[in-house]
Amino acid sequence: MALIDLDALRRAPLVRDPFDFLVAPDALGPAAQTAVHADYPEIATPANHKLEDLRPGPAFAQLMAELQSPEFARALGARFDLPLDTMPTTITVRKYCERTDGDIHTDHRSKLLTVLLYFNPQWPSPEGRLRFLRAPDDLDDYAAEVPPLAGTLLAFRRTDHSWHGHSRYVGERRMVQLNYLDPRPLAVLQQRAARFATHFMKDVLRLR
Repeated sequence: MALIDLDALRRAPLVRDPFDFLVAPDALGPAAQTAVHADYPEIATPANHKLEDLRPGPAFAQLMAELQSPEFARALGARFDLPLDTMPTTITVRKYCERTDGDIHTDHRSKLLTVLLYFNPQWPSPEGRLRFLRAPDDLDDYAAEVPPLAGTLLAFRRTDHSWHGHSRYVGERRMVQLNYLDPRPLAVLQQRAARFATHFMKDVLRLR
């Protein structure tokens, strides 16, 4: 049985202010959430971990396969008018958020579309909620705020003004990030270099 409800993607409204995004709060049903939560990989550090470096249980592994499937790519691509099933992807997994996370940014230009899927059964904190922003310097000027609750999937088109971020939060914040990349070889190399630079700077800040 499929874990991702593709009809939830089709039902979610596509918002165009301040850039194209959608939020599907029910992309994973209760049974899927429970199974995936139990099979979440063991992670001890607050960083983005490559999927291939982890050892998840079977339900989580199935979910990752569905996220990378042609069926998911076509369903999501239809919403953004993008041929996502022809594009390379990367997946990273997080369990913990740290004080260096959440700064306002746009994603690297090698990324065409970003997908985030959350796995936190509850989120009472007002902090750590992703905001889609209208400006690069004001976290309070936002078009939407998304708590990272289990089962919530969001996707947005990367542009030069796709500003997003969240207020500081330190603690457990389970999340998977899927990116569809510009298929040109140079763009893929640039994305890898940008990721390395991000990890390097975070390591420097942790040592302070």
